[in-house]
Amino acid sequence: MTDEWHGWQVAAETALYGDGGFYRSPEGPAGHFRTSVHASPLFASAVARLLVETALGLGTGSVDLVDVGAGRGELLTGVLAALPAAGGDGLAVRAYAVELAGRPPGLDPRIEWCAEPPPRTYGLLFANEWLDNVPTEVAETDPDGVDRYVLVRAEDGTERLGEPVTGADAEWLRCWWPSAGPGGRAEIGRPRDEAWARAVSTVAGGLAVAVDYAHVRDARPPFGTLTGFRAGREVRPVPDGSCDLTSHVALDACAAAGSFAGAPPELLSQREALHRLGVSGGRPPLALASADPAGYVRALASAGEAAELTAPGGLGDFGWLMQRRG
Repeated sequence: MTDEWHGWQVAAETALYGDGGFYRSPEGPAGHFRTSVHASPLFASAVARLLVETALGLGTGSVDLVDVGAGRGELLTGVLAALPAAGGDGLAVRAYAVELAGRPPGLDPRIEWCAEPPPRTYGLLFANEWLDNVPTEVAETDPDGVDRYVLVRAEDGTERLGEPVTGADAEWLRCWWPSAGPGGRAEIGRPRDEAWARAVSTVAGGLAVAVDYAHVRDARPPFGTLTGFRAGREVRPVPDGSCDLTSHVALDACAAAGSFAGAPPELLSQREALHRLGVSGGRPPLALASADPAGYVRALASAGEAAELTAPGGLGDFGWLMQRRG
């Protein structure tokens, strides 16, 4: 793709998932950025409690746990380890890691590695920071008020405007991300809606959850959110395979695309979701410091990790889209 111009969807697809792409590198995502999974084991413990709740709601002692965009299996490994403490001792779990990269060495043999979700999930499908890496076209409004596709050159990230946005993409913009005026930009989230709808359609009973950077129709960023990450630092997005390419997700549009009849989707912040699941940033009582100094130190560290996962302006502002079935 060197010296050629492409829409951002094709350019990002190749840069992220093509031969030698960013997500096929040996170090995986954890080598470049820190998600909630990497921030604290409390996140996996919360997902373990959610899995137990889902099993109870289904009235079964045997459930599926499907991690879409599994990275190197960190979340599944943490959830399986946390299940006994989460009340899941004795719960039979069929764990699936959905990821395009190859299976990492030394992964728990209980985890099945696959490129697609199983066709009928009965339990919990969880997608943490997956949809933001589903590539989309980028649109920009020209000086005449016409929404045009943004074209990009892979070798250096140089951009120029292309043809007007038409068809289903134009309809998506009208419905979900109306232009902010000349110079305004938007990521056309239709591929994410479709990806989420396909994932949700595999859930025969239970719960589907997407967790991501997000925004809703009444608060779309006027200039889009496309950016890059490399080695823990935000960088200019260049689709050459050297960095992650990510943009925030229109989770309200995904919710509409993947909704079940009779089961309205729920959108909430990570802060709200984790509080429901018992993750709190509250400090332990000072009395514990004298009664059990080591226990106090552990509790204090846990409170700090919980505070990071639920912090306003940080991970706590992530969106959680929850859709139930059965």
